[in-house]
Amino acid sequence: MNEEMGNCKEANTFSLVPHTPHMHVLGSKWVFRVKLNADGTLDKYKARLVAQGFKQEKGIDYLETYSPVVRTATVRAVLHFATMMNWEVKQMDVKNAFLHGDLTETVYM
Repeated sequence: MNEEMGNCKEANTFSLVPHTPHMHVLGSKWVFRVKLNADGTLDKYKARLVAQGFKQEKGIDYLETYSPVVRTATVRAVLHFATMMNWEVKQMDVKNAFLHGDLTETVYM
């Protein structure tokens, strides 16, 4: 939990503001996961603070939804092309990638 809060503070994802009557405040909760290695041994414990987005109201908390997701067929085509061209393929993971998105709306949680 401390690591999650530290990542949020480091990415400057929130600021504390006084509550006013016009705010539509969303609840939040902690989600805990146990991550295992391929052999079933403990890798790490993960904790994420998430907003209860199901309580958002369209037109008040958001205007539209958009979630960029790559299609499996696209990934397969790119990998096929890379294989045909003898390109080196590398994988990377951005830790807490969701914290790096830009949000134009103000969300109170």
